[in-house]
Amino acid sequence: MLTADLLDAATAIGGRITSLRRAIHAEPELGLQTPATLAKVRAELADLPLEWREGPGCTGAVAILKGAHDGRSVLLRGDMDALPMGETTGLPFASTIPGRMHACGHDAHTAMLAGAARVLAARQNELAGEVRFMFQPGEEGFHGARFMLNDGLLDPLPDAAFALHVWPNAAHGVLIGRGGAMLASADMLEITVRGRGGHASMPQDAVDPVPVAAEIILALQSMMTRRFNAAEATVVTITKIAAGSAHNIIPDTVELLGTIRTLSPERRMAVREAINEVAENIARAHRCTAEVEVTQGFPVTLNDPRPAVLGKAVAEEIGGPGAWEERPHATMGAEDFSYVLEKVPGAMFFLGVAAEGADWRGCCGLHSSKMIVDETVLPRGSALLAGFAMRFLDRGWE
Repeated sequence: MLTADLLDAATAIGGRITSLRRAIHAEPELGLQTPATLAKVRAELADLPLEWREGPGCTGAVAILKGAHDGRSVLLRGDMDALPMGETTGLPFASTIPGRMHACGHDAHTAMLAGAARVLAARQNELAGEVRFMFQPGEEGFHGARFMLNDGLLDPLPDAAFALHVWPNAAHGVLIGRGGAMLASADMLEITVRGRGGHASMPQDAVDPVPVAAEIILALQSMMTRRFNAAEATVVTITKIAAGSAHNIIPDTVELLGTIRTLSPERRMAVREAINEVAENIARAHRCTAEVEVTQGFPVTLNDPRPAVLGKAVAEEIGGPGAWEERPHATMGAEDFSYVLEKVPGAMFFLGVAAEGADWRGCCGLHSSKMIVDETVLPRGSALLAGFAMRFLDRGWE
């Protein structure tokens, strides 16, 4: 089996993988500009026979490893940016920058990808085709993958693409995936309800938008459960209500902020139209107006069924029985690897990073200030990424 010894090779460089992860974790960067993180990656991989591409839109980079023979091309992706939040893990390599933390595991993703590059470079003479390592900034809401696509860094498009995302609430070292929708689309919803302010003691002389906004919120929840088939998960959540300035003043406006999550382009459009209908008509019934604005975020992360089958095969070759878990449904989180999967057949998988034997159901999840990655899983992640590439270059989708 092509992938049988990859875990041993990755374990042998486990110290390098961990050191890179800790260096990135201690100095997190945000958004589309992650120059220090990229510099750490390039320094770690400086001795490898890689061709590098960078573009003007962001600090993303693609490193290309050409095999000894012509063949297919495969892309492996790791994201580099952190979150704007404080860290409370108490780790010796915790963030040294207040208000920033790698709470979504992108430090681990980048380190595992660098490890995969080193493992595959040692097998360059065995490879037919090329492997592209996509080091991407700006995943946390900044559309970094789209910027890299627009910069032409992925041209010509590869034949396949794979990504791993660590998952603290999953068993140690297990690879999790499925064909079809893996993660949801994510759009930002803003509703402005306009009335006419006045004195709170004389509401009959005003047009109070506050109860109207409250009615809209409740109506949206009823809309979701009654208008759309529950078999296709859909989420509309209002997370912020802003209105008023004092206890005795009826405000002119109420602003609502929330998120929309769907699992298909068709449902995405239908929900948007339904929100407009509900908000505008409820407001009109109470002599107010409602303006609905939807800011489009990441599309659905849609796994091709063939890469999902490939992922299962690689996981079991590397980890044996029990190393793969078929996810029964999508998660309603979102990922901008979806932009790549819109253009290239591929898949995103989750990798369980709870400690061996831990009650992973109770571990702090992604985006928690206490989120922990069991670093002993990192070599497995590198081996899996390398295995995806080697198997695809050798067999395609067989």
